[in-house]
Amino acid sequence: MMKPNSDVANTAIDRILELSVEAHIRRRGTVRDSAKYHNLTGAIAAYGKVLGILVALQHLEEFHAISDQHDAPGCVAEVS
Repeated sequence: MMKPNSDVANTAIDRILELSVEAHIRRRGTVRDSAKYHNLTGAIAAYGKVLGILVALQHLEEFHAISDQHDAPGCVAEVS
Protein backbone atom coordinates (compact mmCIF):
# COMPACT_ATOMS: atom_id res chain seq x y z
CA MET A 1 0.00 0.00 0.00
CA MET A 2 1.39 3.38 -1.00
CA LYS A 3 0.98 6.61 0.91
CA PRO A 4 -0.71 9.64 -0.70
CA ASN A 5 2.67 11.44 -0.82
CA SER A 6 3.75 9.03 -3.56
CA ASP A 7 1.59 10.93 -6.05
CA VAL A 8 3.42 14.13 -5.15
CA ALA A 9 6.79 12.39 -5.49
CA ASN A 10 5.80 10.88 -8.84
CA THR A 11 4.66 14.28 -10.11
CA ALA A 12 7.91 15.88 -8.96
CA ILE A 13 9.99 13.12 -10.57
CA ASP A 14 8.09 13.51 -13.85
CA ARG A 15 8.63 17.28 -13.82
CA ILE A 16 12.35 16.98 -13.06
CA LEU A 17 12.70 14.48 -15.92
CA GLU A 18 10.95 16.92 -18.27
CA LEU A 19 13.27 19.75 -17.20
CA SER A 20 16.30 17.52 -17.65
CA VAL A 21 15.22 16.50 -21.15
CA GLU A 22 14.67 20.15 -22.07
CA ALA A 23 18.14 21.05 -20.76
CA HIS A 24 19.72 18.19 -22.73
CA ILE A 25 18.00 19.35 -25.92
CA ARG A 26 19.03 22.99 -25.38
CA ARG A 27 22.62 21.92 -24.59
CA ARG A 28 22.85 20.04 -27.89
CA GLY A 29 22.07 23.29 -29.69
CA THR A 30 24.78 25.31 -27.97
CA VAL A 31 28.47 25.71 -28.68
CA ARG A 32 30.53 23.22 -26.71
CA ASP A 33 32.62 24.81 -23.94
CA SER A 34 30.56 28.01 -24.01
CA ALA A 35 29.19 29.52 -20.81
CA LYS A 36 25.65 28.48 -21.77
CA TYR A 37 26.83 24.91 -22.41
CA HIS A 38 28.45 24.73 -18.97
CA ASN A 39 25.41 26.26 -17.28
CA LEU A 40 23.17 23.66 -18.88
CA THR A 41 25.60 20.90 -17.90
CA GLY A 42 25.40 22.12 -14.30
CA ALA A 43 21.61 22.18 -14.46
CA ILE A 44 21.53 18.63 -15.85
CA ALA A 45 23.81 17.44 -13.05
CA ALA A 46 21.60 19.16 -10.47
CA TYR A 47 18.49 17.53 -11.93
CA GLY A 48 20.23 14.18 -11.64
CA LYS A 49 21.00 14.77 -7.97
CA VAL A 50 17.43 15.83 -7.24
CA LEU A 51 16.12 12.75 -9.03
CA GLY A 52 18.41 10.57 -6.94
CA ILE A 53 17.11 12.12 -3.74
CA LEU A 54 13.45 11.87 -4.77
CA VAL A 55 13.81 8.24 -5.83
CA ALA A 56 15.63 7.38 -2.60
CA LEU A 57 12.87 9.05 -0.57
CA GLN A 58 10.26 7.20 -2.58
CA HIS A 59 12.00 3.87 -1.90
CA LEU A 60 12.24 4.72 1.78
CA GLU A 61 8.54 5.55 1.85
CA GLU A 62 7.74 2.22 0.16
CA PHE A 63 9.96 0.39 2.66
CA HIS A 64 8.18 2.01 5.58
CA ALA A 65 4.79 1.21 4.07
CA ILE A 66 5.79 -2.45 3.75
CA SER A 67 7.39 -2.64 7.19
CA ASP A 68 4.32 -1.00 8.77
CA GLN A 69 2.21 -3.81 7.32
CA HIS A 70 4.44 -6.34 9.07
CA ASP A 71 4.34 -4.78 12.51
CA ALA A 72 7.15 -6.27 14.61
CA PRO A 73 5.21 -6.84 17.84
CA GLY A 74 2.62 -8.87 15.93
CA CYS A 75 5.29 -10.95 14.20
CA VAL A 76 7.49 -11.68 17.19
CA ALA A 77 6.39 -14.55 19.39
CA GLU A 78 6.67 -14.02 23.12
CA VAL A 79 9.55 -15.98 24.65
CA SER A 80 8.98 -17.38 28.16
